[in-house]
Amino acid sequence: MRATGLEVADIFRQVGPAFRQGHAAALSRGEGRVMRAIETCRTAALGGHVEQCDACGHQRIAFNSCRNRHCPKCQSLARAQWLEDRQAKLLPVEYFHVVFTVPQEIAAIAYQNKAVVYDILFHAAAETLRTIAADPRHLGASIGFISILHTWGQNLMHHPHLHCVVPGGGLAPDGQRWVACRPGFFLPVRVLSRLFRRLFLERLHQASEEGALRFFTSLAPLQEPAVLATYLAPIARTEWVVYSKPPFGGAHQVLEYLGRYTHRVAISNNRLVEFTGRTVAFAWKDYRHESRRKVMRLEAGEFVHRFLLHVLPTGFQRIRHYGLLANRNRDARLEHCRELMAAPVVELPAAPIGYQDRYQRLTGVSLRDCPHCGHGQMILIESFLPGTSARGPPRVNA
Repeated sequence: MRATGLEVADIFRQVGPAFRQGHAAALSRGEGRVMRAIETCRTAALGGHVEQCDACGHQRIAFNSCRNRHCPKCQSLARAQWLEDRQAKLLPVEYFHVVFTVPQEIAAIAYQNKAVVYDILFHAAAETLRTIAADPRHLGASIGFISILHTWGQNLMHHPHLHCVVPGGGLAPDGQRWVACRPGFFLPVRVLSRLFRRLFLERLHQASEEGALRFFTSLAPLQEPAVLATYLAPIARTEWVVYSKPPFGGAHQVLEYLGRYTHRVAISNNRLVEFTGRTVAFAWKDYRHESRRKVMRLEAGEFVHRFLLHVLPTGFQRIRHYGLLANRNRDARLEHCRELMAAPVVELPAAPIGYQDRYQRLTGVSLRDCPHCGHGQMILIESFLPGTSARGPPRVNA
């Protein structure tokens, strides 16, 4: 049962100062920025504006959002806009969900080398999918897909894995025929797993030889490539987890799924159960025990620590498009695929101008209607800068 109104920001505001002081040496600049963004999101510290109903005179103050991609409160509109952009790029075929996961030994290396290892994860998974799909023994076609990085499990521990959403088919080598996969089956996961393991480890060893990896504390000996090779030898012989879920039922299910995964953060506010000032309780699914719903309680500082495990390097792209869905010339390629399948072109309505119109179209919630009388319109009458507050009676902007 969620604690009404409890947010990650409430926990950060209360615990943040002591946490920063106690972890000053280990806290990265990026993690500090994320903490400050979440703490100040939709507060006077970021400024805002005052609106007034043109019918009943009701006023409301709206503070600006931080728009940080790790903030639980700032993803809804970005997610909706991203999904709307994807609607016109769906093909009338089955879509498959393929997940690539690395062993815990790799996750430990990834935590100390996020940008390098996460990038290897993207490249190895992409090369695996494209290579096996192009093989005439399997699909024999050039495919496209979207890859989405997640770094957490339900318990907030570090668990890097890649979600790939793949149309069930691709272009023949001559580009003049659409090759559909078998109904309900995309590519053999064991073949995917073994190629992914080989490609990933090859790239990781190469990064080590080039001095691109850095190791600290208990992993410091891995700085020597020979020691790293010994460390990785056992997992080079084990099966890595790659699995393919059953295909989606249609375009609507694809979008619904993407909406749950694309702009997700480590934990959403609706999973929070209780914050006592000293401990945080949150809901989670225990996948090792039939996905049972449980409540986990952590010391507040440990909760903040686990949240920060998933802060991405500045500028790191966690959603990537490949093959037929790669950004360059994507529209032309998709139009060609639809022509080969004799499928209609999807057209979207022209986007309205203005934040309020866009918000209403994407979320179905009107920011214009007066929440007090219900029939008036909320009009902007004053804006105020970060660190200040609205003064009453509000002035009408010149």
